[in-house]
Amino acid sequence: TGPGQLINSGALSGHDSESAKAAVIEQLSAENRGHATTNFKLRDWLFSRQRYWGEPFPVLWVSESDYATIDDSLKSVERPVTCLVDGELRYAILLPEAELPLELPEVESYTPSPDGQSPLSKAGSWLQVFIDPQTGQTSSDPKTGWIPGIRETNTMPQWAGSCWYYLRYIDPKNTAALIDPEKEKYWGMPNLYIGGAEHAVLHLLYARFWHHVLYDLGVVSDPEPFKKLFHQGIILGEDGEKMSKSRGNVVNPETIIESYGADALRLYLMFLGPLEAMKPWNTQGIEGIARFLRKAWRLVVGEDGELNLKIDRSDALDPETERVLHATIKKVTDDYTRLGFNTAISQMMICLNHLAKVEALPREAVEDFVRLLAPLAPHIGEELWQRLGHADSIAEAGWPKYDAGKLVEDSVKIIFQVNGKYRGDAQLPADVDQAAALAAAKAHERVQAFIDGKTIKKEIYVPGKIVNIVAV
Repeated sequence: TGPGQLINSGALSGHDSESAKAAVIEQLSAENRGHATTNFKLRDWLFSRQRYWGEPFPVLWVSESDYATIDDSLKSVERPVTCLVDGELRYAILLPEAELPLELPEVESYTPSPDGQSPLSKAGSWLQVFIDPQTGQTSSDPKTGWIPGIRETNTMPQWAGSCWYYLRYIDPKNTAALIDPEKEKYWGMPNLYIGGAEHAVLHLLYARFWHHVLYDLGVVSDPEPFKKLFHQGIILGEDGEKMSKSRGNVVNPETIIESYGADALRLYLMFLGPLEAMKPWNTQGIEGIARFLRKAWRLVVGEDGELNLKIDRSDALDPETERVLHATIKKVTDDYTRLGFNTAISQMMICLNHLAKVEALPREAVEDFVRLLAPLAPHIGEELWQRLGHADSIAEAGWPKYDAGKLVEDSVKIIFQVNGKYRGDAQLPADVDQAAALAAAKAHERVQAFIDGKTIKKEIYVPGKIVNIVAV
């Protein structure tokens, strides 16, 4: 239930539930009858696996009598951690830091035993160790005064490595520490982390938990692991179900690439919808993207295979084409930044349709369009860039910039309605006032057909968008 007002609650009747809760807690605390507390819905985390592949635990198990002989500094916990091994109570001690990292031994088989024991339980020479009770140092050979022990044979789950691996990218060859503090401060945390939607909650939960521990230990300087976390959705089968071999709805990308090319497939995947959404595959839909790419090719390459003749036939763009191009540069740049690839492609389609109708184009305008397209269609983008006369890769070309002063529209399309139904439209000056817009609407041939002989009851003008005439 949501917040509300209290009733039948004595002096608290009429109060909203949130302030009432605070008042009750304050009163109970004053009377020493209770206090505020936060209950976390946390459960124990099962952090062990009976398999070979995984980080081995740096834990040693010794008998109860031997545990009593070791130095207190090796115990490191107030209450002993124990387990039963073959009916015998064993006590845990930590492997000395000098012997880290603990590496997996070579084994003959990676499969668990029939009774569920880990493959490491069969690694005899690695498993059995002798321990110096004063220092915790281990040896595979017995030494005077040292006590016998066995290593933990379970391994950690994949979370042990996947929650902080990005930190090692900053300092991968450091054998003295997880990461050099100066390098960590210089590079900082990842600005953008892209993961899978199926792991959105768990990975964020565990990565943050791990990172907060590292922060408390002083290993990292920022308490949060990522500045931005983004989880892309998955592509469903054409039946709207998750792709799987058992359902028989898997789409083989190689088949699509053979028919349409890698650029068309990549572009279509981005065009299906918002990146974070789950989207059903539609084989017929890729046809439209293939046509778009063919049209982009024809913008640059003529029927004879040479540069399109309309390129370089003009040194300047007409005002409307200039506005469309600069608006496209701005929108595509903004959309790429926020990972809105589907809307970026839509805008490029609008721009391409406009450029295709222009009789003469400066080379720079076509180059700007190709540079916008290249991140999502790198193969055709690279080829078109070469066709435009560039020897260097388009990846080295830099990003086009827009001029905010050229985004202003000189004219706008005004929709004309009669009684709420579309009856026509017209391009009018962007600053057209109500009187001029109404006059243009009434002068429109189709509008006249629906208002002649009728009484105009109301005239509505939404600036720059709609004129609606109510006539009876």
